[in-house]
Amino acid sequence: MIGEAGMYTLYARAGWGSVLTEAQLAWYRLPYRFEEVGDLFREQGAGDKLRALNPLMQLPTLLLPDGQVMTESAAITLHLAEAARRDDLVPPPPRPQFLRWLVFMVANIYPTFTYADLPQRFVPGEEAQKAFEANVNAYARRLWGMMEAEAGAPWFLGSRLTALDLFIAVMTKWRPGRAWFAEHAPRLHAIAVAAQSAPAIAEVWRRNFPENG
Repeated sequence: MIGEAGMYTLYARAGWGSVLTEAQLAWYRLPYRFEEVGDLFREQGAGDKLRALNPLMQLPTLLLPDGQVMTESAAITLHLAEAARRDDLVPPPPRPQFLRWLVFMVANIYPTFTYADLPQRFVPGEEAQKAFEANVNAYARRLWGMMEAEAGAPWFLGSRLTALDLFIAVMTKWRPGRAWFAEHAPRLHAIAVAAQSAPAIAEVWRRNFPENG
């Protein structure tokens, strides 16, 4: 499958993981179009268009202009910075703390949504599913607490905004929700509110989170 000349194709659903990539495409002003995806959990056939590109049928899935498929948010983040030839979201090497926390978020925190969104995919029995969901969500809060302890100001790494701050803005809109972060992780909450206000992603934010910003 070959994308349109010079155009990225982002398989997307508003408010889902695709917004992590959409924000970066908009930030870099890279040309892209949407391939809208239905609710992968509740709509039969919603994943059909993804299956050939990404057997896991997960978002984000990105079709590059040359037809190559990219998945995995961290990999896409690094690739887009290289493609745009910019270092405003991905610091130039050496960048140990950026890499550490980028991978931490996608390898540790992000899977908690995968597991707890629909626990019946992983655990049989209603009571076991409830316990599993509760334990996964508690673990997620613990992981966010680790990030809160390491968060700088005004941005996670200190003086410069990076893709980490965009990830924080998006992922704190999900469980356990902004009210929890305001009370239990105020530094992350402040980063999220500031990052979502960046003019470069204003339209992205309105499209994905139209209800209350």
